[in-house]
Amino acid sequence: MDFAIENGPESCSNLGLECSACIQRCASNTAAVCGDIAPAAVHRIFFQLYSSPGCHPMAHAFVRAYQDAAVPSKPIAAAACASAAAAA
Repeated sequence: MDFAIENGPESCSNLGLECSACIQRCASNTAAVCGDIAPAAVHRIFFQLYSSPGCHPMAHAFVRAYQDAAVPSKPIAAAACASAAAAA
């Protein structure tokens, strides 16, 4: 299957993939790589990753999942930055 051409809910469900699990996993991975993206930018990223109109209803779920995944890492990052600044 060529996901560049056929990425959509019907194609994914034929492979046994569920929209909410896919969105959650992708949003979490995106937050792990880039944990401080503005919500509007996260929304745009979703539409770049999921261009099928059938996927579009999941955009807000992607943004919420991203925000949920990004929140726990912020205090750790702030502590790491504070420790680095104190050591310098």
